Amino acid sequence: MRWGTAAVVAAAAVGAGIVVAIGRRASERIVHPGAGTGAPVEEGSGPILVQTLAAGRVTFTRRPESLRRGRWAVEWEGGGHAVVEEILHSDEQGVTRRLVRADRGTLTPGTEVRFTPRVLLGDPTEALGLAFADTSADGELGPLPAWHLGGKRGTWVILVHGTEADRQQTLPVLPVLDRLGLPVLAVTYRGDEGAPASPDGLSHFGATEWRDIESAIRLALDHGAGRVILYGWSLGATTVLHTAARSAWAHAVSGLILDSPVLDLPASARRDAARAGFTGVAAELGALAAEGRTGVDLADFSRLAEGADLHAPTLVLHSPSDRIAPFSTVQRLAAARPDVVNLQTFPGAGHAALWNSAPDHYTELLRRWLTPLL
Repeated sequence: MRWGTAAVVAAAAVGAGIVVAIGRRASERIVHPGAGTGAPVEEGSGPILVQTLAAGRVTFTRRPESLRRGRWAVEWEGGGHAVVEEILHSDEQGVTRRLVRADRGTLTPGTEVRFTPRVLLGDPTEALGLAFADTSADGELGPLPAWHLGGKRGTWVILVHGTEADRQQTLPVLPVLDRLGLPVLAVTYRGDEGAPASPDGLSHFGATEWRDIESAIRLALDHGAGRVILYGWSLGATTVLHTAARSAWAHAVSGLILDSPVLDLPASARRDAARAGFTGVAAELGALAAEGRTGVDLADFSRLAEGADLHAPTLVLHSPSDRIAPFSTVQRLAAARPDVVNLQTFPGAGHAALWNSAPDHYTELLRRWLTPLL
């Protein structure tokens, strides 16, 4: 199955060698996502500077990022990190937000900053004061480090971070899981820092990574779990869907939580190429190259997107404004499987940054949805 016909047209016009080179460059970000700021953040229209600082207030250059609602981190050169919340004032001159804390470095007027979703840093104890133990799952490629947080329930939650992120992406949801008494595994998978590399060094969009999540399920079951809930962000959510559909231990999965799932790989690959500056035919070539380089089976992904293999209650959290994973895909999933899918929307939020846009609302949705499954 091909991702489009633009590559054929381009090959005829400029030659196959050039087409291959362009496609390879345009596909780099999605096949080598790496770990970054906690979730993809769309590039803005210019630099953001700190204009003024006062007690509990900071004013930034007016940009789309500084106008985002909710709770965000700002980071700057040298490892600086601060957290800001609601907008207190906004005009053409700047945007004033409440400063929650500046915990790394010194924030001063004139500092150029970057808004990121990564509000919490470090491990569960450093970030939240929650006790945890380092453990590892026995993956087919080697040990897979995980954080284990204890709880009194027999149902465990396995947290799977998404693209351009690491386990720190899971930190914001740990307090509500802790209050509900749910044991937690925040896992790594092939390609993560500290975990084995994928044999070809590429991301396979969950099509191979799911076996690492299956290893985490085995770890949970071997240590007393009766059931597990799989919870993923972005491509981590896609990996969760693969796991629930393919794992020999799928019968132990009692629920799925999907935050900003990637269900249309060609569309997401084109959008990701566009973020890297490739548009039109070049973006199409990037999508096609991603398919060719990873050997992904699009028919298998289509089956996942249709919900054909969903057998457990599934909470889907998504934004109509998502610029990476089209919202229409989750609408179709919810319409196809209303018996198991509960779709909750976060208008105006970015990809895999739903908690940032409305932390209290997001947390309460989790609490309400999880409680009947305990």
